[in-house]
Amino acid sequence: MKTRKLGNQGLTVSELGLGCMGMSFAYGAADETESIATIQRAIDLGVNFLDTAEMYGMGANEQLVGKAIASRRDEVIIATKFGIHFDLNSRTLVVNGTPETVKQSCDGSLKRLGVDYIDLYYQHRVDPNVPIEDTVGAMAELVQAGKVRYLGLSEAAASTIHRAHKVHPISALQSEYSLWSRHPEDEILTTLQELSIGFVPYSPLGRGFLSGKITSPSDFAPDDFRATQPRFQGENFYKNLDLVNAIKEIAKIKNVTPGQLALAWLLAQGEYIVPIPGTKRRAYLEENIGAADIMLTPEELTQIQQVSTKNAVSGDRYSASLMTSLNK
Repeated sequence: MKTRKLGNQGLTVSELGLGCMGMSFAYGAADETESIATIQRAIDLGVNFLDTAEMYGMGANEQLVGKAIASRRDEVIIATKFGIHFDLNSRTLVVNGTPETVKQSCDGSLKRLGVDYIDLYYQHRVDPNVPIEDTVGAMAELVQAGKVRYLGLSEAAASTIHRAHKVHPISALQSEYSLWSRHPEDEILTTLQELSIGFVPYSPLGRGFLSGKITSPSDFAPDDFRATQPRFQGENFYKNLDLVNAIKEIAKIKNVTPGQLALAWLLAQGEYIVPIPGTKRRAYLEENIGAADIMLTPEELTQIQQVSTKNAVSGDRYSASLMTSLNK
C-alpha cells in the first residue's frame, strides 16, 4: 500500500483508509467479531488510516476501534470527530462547536479509544452559532497539550476553511465525494490545493451504491439509514441505478468491479486525495484495497466522466433536515 500526505504538517497515511462507521451505526446489524477482524486485516494489508467519530453509535464505534487496535497503536493513524449528536426526541442532528465541547469531546474520545493522543481530530460539522475561530482555537489548544496531532474539518465551506486555516493549519478536509457526489469540484478542491490541505472523501462508493451490489430498495435492512435518504427512494433509486449500470459496463471491460473503478477514479483526481471506503466485512475490504493497483488511462477517465456527470444523480444526498447541518 502506497502512502499519501495530508497537508504540509507531516501527516502521512495509506492512500486508502478504512471508514469504520458502518460497523456500529447506520447500516444495519453490527457484528463486532467480524468488524474487529476487518480492522486488523486492514492493518495487515497496509491500511493504517482508520476513521471513526464520537457520534457513531454514541461512542460504540470508538470503543470498537480501540479494542481492535489495542495492541497495534503504533501501526495506525486514528482519525475521529466531534461536534454533533443525534437528538432522539427531535430526531435531528444537534451541532455544537463551543470550546468547552471541543475539550470534553476530546477527553471522551481518548478514553473510549484507549489511546493517549488522537492523530487527526475533525470538527464533524461546523456550528453556525460559534465562530470557527473559537472552535479551531480550542482544537489548537489540544495540539499544544499533546492530546491531538493534526486538525481537520468536515463538510466545511471554502470561506470557513480559509478562516480556520488562519487560526491553525488544517491538515485535512473530510467531505462526501464520489462519482455520484461531485459538488466539491465547484469550489472546494481549488481551495484545498491553494492551501495545501489534504482531502478525505467519505462515502466514496456512494454509500455502497456504486459497488453494484444494491439493486432494489428491498436490499436495505429495516434499520438501514440509507433507506430514509432521497437518493435511495422511489423513482430516484431507479434513475440512479441506471448510472451504476453504466459504470458496471465500463468496469466489466476493464475487468474490475464497479466499486474498484469508482475508487480508482477518486485516487486519480489528485495525490492529496485519500478515500476512506467503509465496510464491516473482510471480503469487501480486500476488494476495495484492490483499487489501489488499478491505473486508469486518460481515455477511461473521460469515459467515466461522460457517464457520471455532476448532474447525473437524482435526489439530494441527505434528507432535508440533515442537509441543514452542512456548511455552505
